[in-house]
Amino acid sequence: MSTTNHPVVSGISEQDLQTLIRFYNAFAGQPDVLDECVTPDWQDIPLAPGQASGREGMKPLIKGFGAVFDDLKVEVLDVIGGPGRAAVRAVITGRHVAEWFGVPATGREFSLAIHEFHTLENGMLTRTYHMEDWMGWFAQVRAQPGAQAGE
Repeated sequence: MSTTNHPVVSGISEQDLQTLIRFYNAFAGQPDVLDECVTPDWQDIPLAPGQASGREGMKPLIKGFGAVFDDLKVEVLDVIGGPGRAAVRAVITGRHVAEWFGVPATGREFSLAIHEFHTLENGMLTRTYHMEDWMGWFAQVRAQPGAQAGE
């Protein structure tokens, strides 16, 4: 997790915060870190197209992100929650260097807002609901969702 700006944290235990930090650090090209912070049957809602369920289903996506986005960083801005629950507001930044969602590499930098709602038990994530601003990403890389290359 990037700590360029220290996130605002409220209402969660230190153990749960450390779990979240490990989770977001996995996205820096370290998918096996998920073994330390996510249950094997973790629910990732919604699944990406073609994504298998559970912790193992996320690992290929993390590896793929590294091939598609250079300089990928996740900066957590806010963590708010209570026992066993955490809401996270974060931003993913990087540069688009390979095909993603049918969009050929543009070389453009982007900033993608994400909002996630986690359930935690015994220091492990058991469920994550997430929403990313992919429409904003399309605008930043100057692409149209569903358009074919050259359109």
